[in-house]
Amino acid sequence: MTTEQAELFHSRHFQVVHRLSRRLRIIVPDLKKDPERLYILAILLKKRPEVKTVKTVPEIASVTIYFDSRGLPAKNLLIILDKLLENIVGHRLTPPAPASCDATQAVLHTSVAIEGMSCASCALLVEMTIRQDPRVAAASVNYASEIASVDGRLTREDIAAIVERIGYRVNAMDTLSQRRQLVEKERQRVRTAKARFLRAMLLSIPVVAMGMSMSRSRWSHWLQMLFTTPVVFGAGRQFFDKSWMLAKQGKANMDSLIAIGVGSAYGYSLPGLFTKSRHLYFEAAASIIVFVLLGRYLEEQAKGKAGEAIRKLVDLQPQTATLLQDGKEQSIDIDSIQVGDMLLVRPGEKIPTDGLVLEGHSSVDEAMVTGESLPVVKNPGDKVIGGCINGNGVLTIEATAVGMDTVLAGIIHMVDEAQASKLPVQKLVDRISAIFVPAVIGISGLTFSSWLLAGRQPSFAFSNAITVLLIACPCALGLATPTAIMVGTGQSARRGVYIRNGESLETATHLSAIIFDKTGTITEGRPKVTDVINISRIKDDAVVSLVASAESNSEHFLGRAIVDYAGKDPDFAAQQVREFSITAGRGVQARVGRHQLLIGNQAWLEEHGIDTAALQDKALQLSKQGKTPIYVGIDARPAALFGVADQPRPTAREALHTLQRMGIDTLMVTGDTRVTAEYIAGLVGIETIIANATPEQKLATIRELQAQGRKVGMIGDGINDAPALAAADVGFAIGHGTDIAIESADLTLVNGDIAKVAETIELSTQTLRVIKQNLFWAFAYNTVAIPVAAMGRLNPMIASAAMALSSVSVVLNSLRLYNR
Repeated sequence: MTTEQAELFHSRHFQVVHRLSRRLRIIVPDLKKDPERLYILAILLKKRPEVKTVKTVPEIASVTIYFDSRGLPAKNLLIILDKLLENIVGHRLTPPAPASCDATQAVLHTSVAIEGMSCASCALLVEMTIRQDPRVAAASVNYASEIASVDGRLTREDIAAIVERIGYRVNAMDTLSQRRQLVEKERQRVRTAKARFLRAMLLSIPVVAMGMSMSRSRWSHWLQMLFTTPVVFGAGRQFFDKSWMLAKQGKANMDSLIAIGVGSAYGYSLPGLFTKSRHLYFEAAASIIVFVLLGRYLEEQAKGKAGEAIRKLVDLQPQTATLLQDGKEQSIDIDSIQVGDMLLVRPGEKIPTDGLVLEGHSSVDEAMVTGESLPVVKNPGDKVIGGCINGNGVLTIEATAVGMDTVLAGIIHMVDEAQASKLPVQKLVDRISAIFVPAVIGISGLTFSSWLLAGRQPSFAFSNAITVLLIACPCALGLATPTAIMVGTGQSARRGVYIRNGESLETATHLSAIIFDKTGTITEGRPKVTDVINISRIKDDAVVSLVASAESNSEHFLGRAIVDYAGKDPDFAAQQVREFSITAGRGVQARVGRHQLLIGNQAWLEEHGIDTAALQDKALQLSKQGKTPIYVGIDARPAALFGVADQPRPTAREALHTLQRMGIDTLMVTGDTRVTAEYIAGLVGIETIIANATPEQKLATIRELQAQGRKVGMIGDGINDAPALAAADVGFAIGHGTDIAIESADLTLVNGDIAKVAETIELSTQTLRVIKQNLFWAFAYNTVAIPVAAMGRLNPMIASAAMALSSVSVVLNSLRLYNR
């Protein structure tokens, strides 16, 4: 692609300003002075191994990309940039053309929520149906997240029309309010599935009891019909409605097989109410419905657990905001906010949308985006992010982004896209499901006609045909993966580990190397004062009081460590502070009482003419112990040295030894100094250390190991490690209790206990083993049972029991994970 071709590439989101063979520079006007979204863009670009480095300059909205043009041609890179920026900048582009559009019109990416899917074959059916439209370039439907992603020349309304023709519904998910409605529907669906299963089970118990007793009493037969009817046509009506809708389209899925089997068993039994010569299969019809509904409830519950964190993210946005207009306050709906509106945010309230502070001073908890546990001070001119929690001050902000253009909405959208991938082992189930239903129906029809041609009675042929339908077990296939995943993820959650996707569940079992960040990962992320070295004539407790009083105005985590240290003394009371100022990367200065204080690093004191020679030897000793030295100058003289250490986690050493015993290499890759890194590594037993590492160097280390054919895990403490977490085969995030950290990695150690990594790998191996066992049993059962039923060796009663047993066996096998 020549420079002229690059310049001809048209995007509404960026302009190409410079291009070389392996470097591309663009300007993104909508992201000017927006470091958060530029950082998100860099993270997404670095997921591609061909992208080596991404440099951003928020002040001028510049993005420079260094890439391997052999693996990623410039033309493709420009297309990728256009698609990424479509999601990051906003989705409201020029509406796509109608169905009659020509091939020269742009292909747009659309995501919608699909309602009404009840099994993996439903998702496969919806996906195949969408792909059949000539306007569709690509389509993917994920059953777990219930989201369809479509690239094509068609509108959301066109997609809805395609999907609704086969009996499913499409819901918009363009705003967080719409997402909140979807979340409530999901919760209601779980409650409904549970209630439907319990009602069907209670009605089926007497039917099964009477059927198993083989009673020939006429009143027993009528009672069975009386109890079975509401189960089949009440709780099971959804199967008949869906199968009829699909039949009109010439399609079928597992619901079709269930409807045919249940309907046949029920219909075959009705004449038996009037004659004693015909066997009844009411208990078979009822039990099939009950077990399938149990499977559906378990699946809904499993999907609910998997999506809990993203639902909490959706709940971060408040539903109302306080609008300031003509000097009056007015409560408005969140969707009514317009860019430029002035909004009032009171103490403790959530920021309603992204904005710019116009008036007021406060601290804002931005942990959901940055992972930083300490609040960030906000002054006029500072940016705030919607969904974050305001502290003790009152803020007046101007809305700068609304709806899907906000940072929170962008994060949720990216999580949706990330969850579009399917569990790899589920692909086999999809392929089998695509032919399973029509194959079983065909075998049933072939069985009926074969026995007729063999000269047997129609009733005998019909009985065998029904037996084939009943003994075929679609619910065993449907339960095989979700029940194991539900139990496995439930066990992980109880151990403080969140598993986000199925691919990581499989890949974690094959890891051969794991890279650890240091601060907040191997260490606790809670720095504490360990040493106070006082060389002044002022008493120790007085020095601590002076320094803590000055640092009480600072939000820096090292300053907070000193304040916490002083707070252990019940007699400590912060003194009045004047002339307080902070210099980033250096330290603070302040007047406390009659003393002038300088607190920070060595260079900070020396810049103000204070000779630190008397403190340097002790500072070096602290550094060798893995501690950060904080220099203190009082009244223009060197006064004290505070040693602040972030201690290794209590379980770190044993956790690393466990991984090493499992044959997994452990590495520390940190941005800290080598002296400090070597000290911490010595404490926890890591031999391979890469210090002073930039994010690009972390990526390079991961890709170097991957180039050797190794599966690499990365453990970091949140969004700051996102590029490396994304590049690794499995990313583990230290959650610190934040939802965004949980959604930023494949697996998240919610409580920060890295000892859970080895447990998670073992549990992943066991879960995958159970899934394979379930699938083997489901396939083997159908492979053996269907031919036996077709040969007339079984009757529908035994077929029904065998089918029920196969479903129960899959569930019971999955429940064994509770004992692991």
